[in-house]
Amino acid sequence: MSRPRRRGRDIHGVLLLDKPQGLSSNDALQKVKRIFRANKAGHTGALDPLATGMLPICLGEATKFSQYLLDADKRYRVIARLGQRTDTSDADGQIISERAVTFSQAQLDEALESFRGETQQVPSMYSALKYQGRPLYEYARQGLEVPREARSITVHELQFIRWQDNELELEIHCSKGTYIRTIIDDLGEKLGCGAHVIMLRRLQVARYPIEKMITLEQLHALQGEPGDLSEEAQTQLDALLMPMDSPASDYPEVNLSEIAAGYFKQGQPVQASGAPHSGLVRVTEGDARKFIGMAEIADDGRVAPRRLVVEYSA
Repeated sequence: MSRPRRRGRDIHGVLLLDKPQGLSSNDALQKVKRIFRANKAGHTGALDPLATGMLPICLGEATKFSQYLLDADKRYRVIARLGQRTDTSDADGQIISERAVTFSQAQLDEALESFRGETQQVPSMYSALKYQGRPLYEYARQGLEVPREARSITVHELQFIRWQDNELELEIHCSKGTYIRTIIDDLGEKLGCGAHVIMLRRLQVARYPIEKMITLEQLHALQGEPGDLSEEAQTQLDALLMPMDSPASDYPEVNLSEIAAGYFKQGQPVQASGAPHSGLVRVTEGDARKFIGMAEIADDGRVAPRRLVVEYSA
């Protein structure tokens, strides 16, 4: 029996979408998938509908390696409204308290310093973390609060940008799993006035270049007529993609000969010169250094396949 014909394109790579405000990450993903007519797509950690900025969208075989971006550092620009606390810690929620803003610059500086470095953070009830198989936000919408464990996060850099009337603007470079809304809510409580996020923009994920971000409007302009993707449009759109192995670019590379790569692509561990003694590695083939998958160094020093690139025939 012949395999069913694939409706879309086998296109592989990572698009750095500049997500607009008011759109969910999944809606943004589906729009990109349709524009590229890609068979497969996935994003690498959701942004709230209120948030804008860098949302890496993986197409095709790149989806297999998107998990490595979940561990990456992120950089955000955030504006907080002081004097008001909401149930979601952002402007989409309901105001639950209002207090006067009476702190000094010295008190603000001291409070900001307490968030720098490694700290413990209790995730918001309006997060996508799961409790007994359900996202926390589902409990929150029912008015329920469930136990959440504090998690270690690292704020590598917290820059004070502006404090004007009841608005505070900051830039935050942080580790994976950091909730900016929670930082702002906790900061508001430290300052005794309450606070919530009114603007959030993700500036960077890992080391992806900010200048490579592209908007949906720009994609639509390159696409031309919806549903009619010409060869020229395909070429222009595909040129925007980062390499499929870019989510794993921080991992050490092991380069295999074509013979060794043949065995590796069949799922067999292989010996490789110059491989590290342990950990995950990014595996390439031959002089062209073609990416063929991720591997883990086994106890005997061999390079053991973990995720392999499927090579589609035209």
